[in-house]
Amino acid sequence: MAKGTVPADIAAMGFEEAMKELERIVRELESGQVKLDDAVKAYERGTALKTHCESKLAEARTKVEKITGIGKALGLEPASD
Repeated sequence: MAKGTVPADIAAMGFEEAMKELERIVRELESGQVKLDDAVKAYERGTALKTHCESKLAEARTKVEKITGIGKALGLEPASD
C-alpha cells in the first residue's frame, strides 16, 4: 500500500465503523498475543484506518465551519450537500 492511500474497503467505511475496527486492532496489538507478521499487517491496516478517520473528521469540520459561518470568515464556500 502506497503512503497516503487507503484500501477500497476502508474508504467505503463510515467513520464509526472505521473507528470501531481501529479500536479492535489497538486492543489486539496491546494484548501482546499477536504474531509479528500479523502485528505488522494489523499496524498497517490501523494506520490506514487512522488516516481514513482523520479525513472523515476533516470533512465534517469543514462542513460545520461552512454551516456556522466560521468558514465564511476563512473564505470557504457554503456546503453544497
